[in-house]
Amino acid sequence: MGQDEKKGSIILDNFNSTANLASNPGFQSTLSLGSKDVINEKAYDPFEHRRVEHPNSTIGSLVHLLKSSLGSGILAMPAAFKNAGLAIGAFGTIIVGFICTHCVYVLVRTSQQVCVEAKKPSMGFAETCGAAFEFGPKRLRPWANFARTFIDYILTATYLAALCVYVVFIAENFKEVLDEYYPHYKLSVEAYCALTLVPLVLICQIRNLKWLVPFSAIANVFLVICFAITMYYIFHDMPNPNEREMVASVTQWPLFISTVIFAMEGIGVVMPVENEMAKPEQFLGCPGVLNIAMTIVISLYGLVGFFGYIKYGDAVRGSITLNLPQDELLAQSAKILMALAILFTYSLQFYVPMEMIWRQVHHKIAVKYHNVTQIGIRTLAVVGSVALAAAFPDLELFINLCGAIFLSSLGLLTPAIVDTVHNWDRGLGTFNWILWKNIFISILSFIALFAGSYVSIISMVEKYNSTPVLEAAGNITIVST
Repeated sequence: MGQDEKKGSIILDNFNSTANLASNPGFQSTLSLGSKDVINEKAYDPFEHRRVEHPNSTIGSLVHLLKSSLGSGILAMPAAFKNAGLAIGAFGTIIVGFICTHCVYVLVRTSQQVCVEAKKPSMGFAETCGAAFEFGPKRLRPWANFARTFIDYILTATYLAALCVYVVFIAENFKEVLDEYYPHYKLSVEAYCALTLVPLVLICQIRNLKWLVPFSAIANVFLVICFAITMYYIFHDMPNPNEREMVASVTQWPLFISTVIFAMEGIGVVMPVENEMAKPEQFLGCPGVLNIAMTIVISLYGLVGFFGYIKYGDAVRGSITLNLPQDELLAQSAKILMALAILFTYSLQFYVPMEMIWRQVHHKIAVKYHNVTQIGIRTLAVVGSVALAAAFPDLELFINLCGAIFLSSLGLLTPAIVDTVHNWDRGLGTFNWILWKNIFISILSFIALFAGSYVSIISMVEKYNSTPVLEAAGNITIVST
């Protein structure tokens, strides 16, 4: 062909259309349609690809997050202040609360970032940990499956153990109140555990967080009323704060740290809540669901702990409701409300281990049997937790040891490691401040781990060497003789 035939020609090659608009090479213009090499390709947005059958609203997510972090453990805060003093307790609650919030933040942020790299719409806690190693330094990538599996099983064991404590807590509270008003119909703790079976089986058949919002909302209302009653007694005839210790012995501070972490920690529920949000971009940021929820939680924890310790001093018990008058209906109603709140919280905590169990078994079962299998597994899990609680009504002494080991590890140590691994090749900031920050959090985690284990072991020894009074408070059990 001649030169004239080449001018203005259209060449089709692999669906590419090229038009030479000028014969001068210096001013040649090429238009490519459907090229394989896409310039400025849009980055993968996991939020755009996330498809949730029953998405949770921002307000609903806030309610769930409040419920997961704001539980009966708040009633142990005055006892925590006893181990720190008023001044250290006030500042310590803010600092530990900030650290717990930061750990949740880095875990969720890391999850959202690795979702972009893995091109997945969402990830759970264990998946995030595995992906951080998988897309991290090359030497650590073979550990991805181990990290994912380890976190999965630890989360499941921790939450299933906590469910047994919940059953005992509900049973003991109902027994204490009903025995007071119906002394001729006294039932054992085991019997009250059995009576919780039917309502727990029914409420745990709810499979979507969206439909658990009303139960979380009711539980929060009960908690608020219970706190209001407790605060009424606390502020009635309050002594002078100068009568209380401002700074406790340094050797007692680890006990304070452990109590606050155990009471406040709800990291296992965070990823399911974020993954099922209709607008997940509103979880982090300012104000954001996380910041609003944790600000409320830290404020309430500090308020109850500070004034509760002023009211009862060193006589404060593991759960401050045990310091309330036993012969007044208002005080007894606070125990009933707290027991009901824990009853409704059970289903939310049950969501975490059930998610892992179903993820492991659903692909092995035909789709037409999924519904029946779900009902069966959920029923068996609840029956198992109730049976263990009834068989060993003091089971919390052993479970607390697991909680001391796992909660500080899951809530503090794991996010610190995941954040470090994820940012190792991406930059650790000026002077490696991210690395030093995570080392500090890891040290705090080990302090909480060993201090919490020490408290649990001492409680076990006292339990079997004497006849102590058990004081159940959230995730911990303090034994007093």
